[in-house]
Amino acid sequence: MNLDHHMLVGFAKSFGLFYLLGMAAIALIYACWPANKGRFDKAARDIIDDEDKPWR
Repeated sequence: MNLDHHMLVGFAKSFGLFYLLGMAAIALIYACWPANKGRFDKAARDIIDDEDKPWR
């Protein structure tokens, strides 16, 4: 098997594509997992509830 530059570049591009697609799928599954709903809802509320107010 002869490994030249074009073959290695093609492999790297295709591997990178599948790697990014896999990581995006994992992130989407994690974000949509029902057990994480409470954690994400709490994070959304904490940002609104913890607004900075002027000091009196």
